[in-house]
Amino acid sequence: MDWKTFSIVFASVFVAEMGDKTQLATMLFASGKEAGKWAIFLGASLALIAASGIGVLVGSALSNYINEKYLHYAAGMGFVIIGIWTLWKA
Repeated sequence: MDWKTFSIVFASVFVAEMGDKTQLATMLFASGKEAGKWAIFLGASLALIAASGIGVLVGSALSNYINEKYLHYAAGMGFVIIGIWTLWKA
């Protein structure tokens, strides 16, 4: 296993997920007195694993047809556009 890549991906995803809507929704589900904490943990964990799996598969497939540099540009522009849209709606 490439531990450097693992560490970079872990840190990036961890920081990106802190305080986002997914974490807030999970906290809301967990706040219910009758909510099964393990069921919430497993459901949220499996959802993140599934979403990450889709990202890996799509990224791998796209890299066969599109230069990696252009994928980085597209991802960067996507983040900028989402940021501007979020600020605009605030």
